[in-house]
Amino acid sequence: MMIDRNFLPTTRRRFMTAAAGAVAVLATPSILRAQTREIVVGGAASHREWVEEILIPAFGAKHDCRVIFEGSRSLVNLEKMQQNKDRPYLSVVQMDDPVMILANEAGLIEPMTEADVPNMASLVENTVHADGAWVNYLRPFQAIAYNKEALPDGIASWNDLWDEKMAGRVIIPSLQNTEGVFPLIMAASLESGMPVPAAQYDIDAGFTKLQALKPNILTIYTQMPQAFNLLETGEAWALAGALSSFTIPRQNEGAPIGLAVPKEGAFASPSGVCVVRGAPHPDLAKAWIDDLLSAEIQQKIVGPTFSLSTNSTVRPPEGMPDIASINAIDWANVAENRTQWVERWDREMAI
Repeated sequence: MMIDRNFLPTTRRRFMTAAAGAVAVLATPSILRAQTREIVVGGAASHREWVEEILIPAFGAKHDCRVIFEGSRSLVNLEKMQQNKDRPYLSVVQMDDPVMILANEAGLIEPMTEADVPNMASLVENTVHADGAWVNYLRPFQAIAYNKEALPDGIASWNDLWDEKMAGRVIIPSLQNTEGVFPLIMAASLESGMPVPAAQYDIDAGFTKLQALKPNILTIYTQMPQAFNLLETGEAWALAGALSSFTIPRQNEGAPIGLAVPKEGAFASPSGVCVVRGAPHPDLAKAWIDDLLSAEIQQKIVGPTFSLSTNSTVRPPEGMPDIASINAIDWANVAENRTQWVERWDREMAI
């Protein structure tokens, strides 16, 4: 009798067919994962919370992709870009402007245009750099923090730091710190009589003015928390170059301090963002930056970061001091001369 193999309960053909089907089912998640695009964003560790709570969920849903955020420091992000220059794995990097300059000089950045990132058209002045190599997405600002009990009326002018009543009560940052640049440049403006944009190139005037501040200097800090401890206890009355993102949270927690924006203005301490040259998924990288610059996202992040927006349509968050003037810094000039300035600082500013 002839047997029809198609009716056998178990055959090699059926076994192979079933096995192939099982493998296909098991492999499906891997296939789906392979089809999901992914970008890695390098940024500040302190920004992780708002990036992961506000930006990543909205971006992932909008662009059907996965975002991994690597929080670190600007110089560490620069090292990652340098070490992986031939095979970049970072698509976007968010870091401070002075470090952006180094990355751009090393050819690690892919410039952007408004065609790539339409929200660049809404940015305020002095926030697009090096022909679009990077843009600023936030502007934490620096002015003068003060003890409210010692100075209930605040500080109206940067010149107030030189008043005799401030003897032994002023703290300034070391020039080894990025924020140390701001009091030096403001001192140059006060001494020379020139506005900050011009005075920042007359650094001799800045050193002359700061030397005259020595009788009023309590200490020159390199660690901001220790400096704020002196301010909050009342041993110090004023801290020049204080960062909004550090001062305002302490004020909101009940510390007896305020952040004064004197009539000569404050300084922007801008946060930059760029596309890594040769980045995986450059279209997603540019979309990330465009979303980051949008009014919708900016409005959500200026509060948690205690910063000013770079999108001209976004108003300052509630509780932010009124700022009539933000003084822009030529960071390329700073980068070129800072080593010499630090050497001079060590010689002339010892107290």
